[in-house]
Amino acid sequence: MALHVIVGAGPVGSATARLLAERGDRVRVVTRRGTGPEHPAIERVAADAADAARLTVLTEGAVALHNCANPAYHRWPVDWPPLAAALLTAAERTGAVLATVGNLYGYGPVDAPMTEATPPAATGTKGQVRNRMWADALAAHRAGRVRVTEVRGSDYLGVGGTSLAMMVLPRVLDGRRAFLPVDWDAPHTWTYIPDVARTLVAAATDERAWGRPWHVPSGPAVPMRDLAARAAALVGAPAPKLTRMPYPVLWLGGLANPMARELRETAYQFDRPFVMDSSAATATLGIEPTPLDVAVKETVAGLRGRSGR
Repeated sequence: MALHVIVGAGPVGSATARLLAERGDRVRVVTRRGTGPEHPAIERVAADAADAARLTVLTEGAVALHNCANPAYHRWPVDWPPLAAALLTAAERTGAVLATVGNLYGYGPVDAPMTEATPPAATGTKGQVRNRMWADALAAHRAGRVRVTEVRGSDYLGVGGTSLAMMVLPRVLDGRRAFLPVDWDAPHTWTYIPDVARTLVAAATDERAWGRPWHVPSGPAVPMRDLAARAAALVGAPAPKLTRMPYPVLWLGGLANPMARELRETAYQFDRPFVMDSSAATATLGIEPTPLDVAVKETVAGLRGRSGR
């Protein structure tokens, strides 16, 4: 059984751990508090992944080191650099493939579907942090010191995430109004969390995937209004009540709320079409996206189960 080390036990880290365990691999999940899914094949370890020496010991013998960490939004400039450096060091010292879960922030505002060849033109802090992480990893790969890959998804769909969909759908299912700085009718790509896990594992274990990023296979873009309507119809909830928040309200909210303040930088993702092309991963890695109706149904079932309804 191959050993995989996963840093982070959020929705993606947990989904990846379960996927690997269920296919018969050994999994070691590293978090500060030793959290993670319960499974006989999953070992949960409490450790600081930014400690390169400790992470190296934990990664010895692993075929892949999966970076599924996600520091607090407002702490990215502080927390990501030492963590990314430790991950790269541990992969280099052990020979494990470093497979990172990224996102689309590094591209910045765009007016066309994003591909893996879209220039990394972000000017915002979070986008630049992600771009620097990938540039450092890619330089190490090209120098022959380590093998790396990165998978990038759009807004997540699936229980446990903190994306736009997960801010909206619980309110829709309860018949409450959603008030957010969103163009509810702009086409938007949604990435299902289990598809992120499948793509991450495929990229980590297929040498054709190393040395470049991949977009997680995701279905055709649909507006948030459409997504909300599909979810409401599944449970017989009223038609979604969706109101667009004026940007000045978001800006003012950021004066007191760190999360709202960070959302100012990525507000462009929700005021225009935000479309990701993921055809390359489907063609090369053979991964098809979960159909949107299936993803919505499973997400709604998870949300209802979590609320006990």
